[in-house]
Amino acid sequence: MGDHLGQLIELEISNVAHGGVMVARHEGRVVFVSDAIPGETVRAVVTDDSKARFWRADTVDVLAASVHRQEHVWSAASVDRRPEDRAGGAEFGHITPEHQRELKRRVLADALARMAGIDSDVVVEAVPGRTDGTGWRTRVRLHAAEDGTIGPFAARSHRVIRVHDLPLATDAVAAAAPLDGKFTGPVDLVAPSEGPVLVLSDDRDVPPITERVGDREFRLDARGFWQVHSSAAATLTAAVQEAILPGTFDANAPNLDLYGGVGLLAAAVGDRFGTDGAGIRITTVESDARATGLAGENLADWNRASAVT
Repeated sequence: MGDHLGQLIELEISNVAHGGVMVARHEGRVVFVSDAIPGETVRAVVTDDSKARFWRADTVDVLAASVHRQEHVWSAASVDRRPEDRAGGAEFGHITPEHQRELKRRVLADALARMAGIDSDVVVEAVPGRTDGTGWRTRVRLHAAEDGTIGPFAARSHRVIRVHDLPLATDAVAAAAPLDGKFTGPVDLVAPSEGPVLVLSDDRDVPPITERVGDREFRLDARGFWQVHSSAAATLTAAVQEAILPGTFDANAPNLDLYGGVGLLAAAVGDRFGTDGAGIRITTVESDARATGLAGENLADWNRASAVT
């Protein structure tokens, strides 16, 4: 660490960066700032000055607020708390939902331009659900502190923050969360599309769970990857199917679903072309061997579909 750790600096926020932080400059150096919004002037404390090219800082005072600032949807993550005491995982909770989507659009457009040379007028749309940005997480992991209390980590930290609510979680997950309990390790809360919330507090194997998207069912590990937003799987399925133009898409080509998980999007493509033997030829590619095995089961309706690791 350098000599500036803990220093208070005044910053004018110019843009948004990937990862839920904003961009400012201080004496020519880039500073990535949490809990701010482009256009604001903030006072921030330097939390990382180990890199010559950039620093990290956390907002402690908002000197000139954006019109897009709102009271944080999770009081445990509010800028009113000391930075080290703020719950992580809700980095945009102080921003109105409409402006959150605009900032995400900027991040995506910038990534496409810089990494792929694609200039695109991307649109980030809301998905079905509450309009205030709460009540959508079907999966939550809580961590155990040395005294056994559980909660989320603080941002970019392994410090456990005790909380009294989980506003980003679905009502069922929030109700099942044992926030007053004592545990020796992480607690995973999993709400399948059908059935009760699972509270997993040890490493014992549990049977696969079932997620339903439209009329199709997917088997997956309870702790395995699945879209966290309650409406995401159905929304992405519809988006993939709408994007496929039969006149330009070759169902007989060696089509790949990369980072394929348990086959959600491969199945979306398959359903677009039907489940008979002449349907889609597609292979999911996934690094998790267990997910690959389940993808093979989930894609069994298509005799030209396969899953590999």
